[in-house]
Amino acid sequence: MKPLDDQQQQARSWFEELRDRICAEFEAIEREAGSDSSFTYTPWDRDGEGDGEGGGGVRGVMKGKVFEKVGVNVSTVGGSFSPEFAKSINGAGEDNPEFFATGISLVAHMANPHVPAVHMNTRFLVTTKRWFGGGADLNPPIPYDQDTSDFHATLRAACDAHNSTYYPRFKKWADDYFYIPHRKVHRGVGGIFYDHLECPDDAEFDANFTFTRAVGEAFLAAFPPIVRRRMDHEWTEADKAQQLEWRGRYAEFNLVYDRGTLFGLKTGGNIDAILMSLPPLATWS
Repeated sequence: MKPLDDQQQQARSWFEELRDRICAEFEAIEREAGSDSSFTYTPWDRDGEGDGEGGGGVRGVMKGKVFEKVGVNVSTVGGSFSPEFAKSINGAGEDNPEFFATGISLVAHMANPHVPAVHMNTRFLVTTKRWFGGGADLNPPIPYDQDTSDFHATLRAACDAHNSTYYPRFKKWADDYFYIPHRKVHRGVGGIFYDHLECPDDAEFDANFTFTRAVGEAFLAAFPPIVRRRMDHEWTEADKAQQLEWRGRYAEFNLVYDRGTLFGLKTGGNIDAILMSLPPLATWS
């Protein structure tokens, strides 16, 4: 992979720093629950690129008492899209299919059905254009209005500090995106989703990078308190059955509709890292 320029290195360093802070917080929650579970980190090189020439990443996974399965992945990859796939990517095409991508991706599936699952990712991509994208969304098998309200309020505050139009735009984008058409249901209670915050110059890069960092900080501020609020709730077999059925819906979305899954598979990513979003157990009636 080509040497990283200053913008690429800044983004990569932030995503790796955010990973470390999130994993430390999740491990702290496990310790509070009386568990000594911790993350296991597995480095990987991009498929089809010898000696890591196409970049790679680190897959972090923890299976504990509170977090039944949580994956926090960081990757930095580069190369060329296939001609057909390049047509679907902002700024890429047959005449110039080269790309660079760095980002963090997180999915947590929780042991207690009263604790919501969650997804978060932020990324920086370079083709003939440069842009940030990402977001976070809450996915409770058993929704609580307080959790939903707190999660959205934190994301709204992060958005409003940068642009008053961001939260309504990006909330709607999440509502539209995290929808399962064949079930006619949403995947969860939403959050924000954004893409193509383009960086044609240094000023726009700085502004969009600042916002993307704010999204990561908002996630770290919003989700752990919800986990601590719900992780000791008693649950019934009916609650567990509801969780497992809901997880089936989550798996359907990620395998059929999720753009991140497709991007990873189309760019030679690590299969285990790409599919870490799938729940450890699920049921279909």
